[in-house]
Amino acid sequence: MWGGDKLKTVYDYDIPSEQTGEAWVISAHPNGPSKIQNGPLKGHTLADAWDSYGELFNKSADNNEAYPLLVKILDANDDLSVQVHPDDAFAREIEGVPYGKTECWYILDADPGAELILGHHAETKQELEQMMADSEWDKLLRHVKVQPGDFVYVPSGTIHAIGGGIVLLETQQSSDTTYRVYDYNRTDADGNKRELHLKKAAAVTNVPHQIPELNQEEAVSGDLTITKLVVNNYFGVSHWVLNGRVEQLMKSDFLQVSVIAGQAVLTVGDKQFEIEKGMHFILPHGTGKYEFSGEAEFVVSWV
Repeated sequence: MWGGDKLKTVYDYDIPSEQTGEAWVISAHPNGPSKIQNGPLKGHTLADAWDSYGELFNKSADNNEAYPLLVKILDANDDLSVQVHPDDAFAREIEGVPYGKTECWYILDADPGAELILGHHAETKQELEQMMADSEWDKLLRHVKVQPGDFVYVPSGTIHAIGGGIVLLETQQSSDTTYRVYDYNRTDADGNKRELHLKKAAAVTNVPHQIPELNQEEAVSGDLTITKLVVNNYFGVSHWVLNGRVEQLMKSDFLQVSVIAGQAVLTVGDKQFEIEKGMHFILPHGTGKYEFSGEAEFVVSWV
């Protein structure tokens, strides 16, 4: 109910309706696995590759865990519900799923004055539960204005909501577990309100809200400017701006790359790949040296 049509008009994705909210662009989650579009594994899902070709990710033979990350583009034409996600321990014990959900957002586009919800003003768990029970949402929720190029870090246990008029790229743990806190009393076509999960939400919410310190650093390599946005126990995320040519050496187990602006050519060995805004790919383990040339921006993530 909150989605729009920008996934088609801006990224040229084939969307099912003009109210489409999310494209899961790098995903091995069973609720929406990505399909590989080219190369020897064309037609396989990313989950297939992870399970059967673990060497592409430097995955050990005894690693039975699910693919750890998920990348989405979200088009919030209207406000999303206010929600919170559990950490790994709660997700495994209560929901029986492998991962909780720590996430982060790179703001791709935002209407002037657009804002999101990040955190709350309660000082104790009792105060949080009472304000939820009394529907004191204006008093409880913390609002933050955003603009294109902003980065927002959302650890598990953080109450949050994306506001209308925002398009963003989300990098997260591979989880689809959400506890809905508040949905503005909206109803669907049949007049029904969406289910809330206040007991679980209160159980997992961090109190008091803390603003994490992000040690963001900028580095220049050739014609590439790299800004490290966040590194935690689950993922690292950087923003890359390419203006020309750069040769890089692969240092991670694998790299997830989303092209968020421009066009470029990726060269690996004797192969070249033309890439442009809206494309997403993985540089697998063992890539070694690779080269980018062109004018483009990327959001890059790794385990």
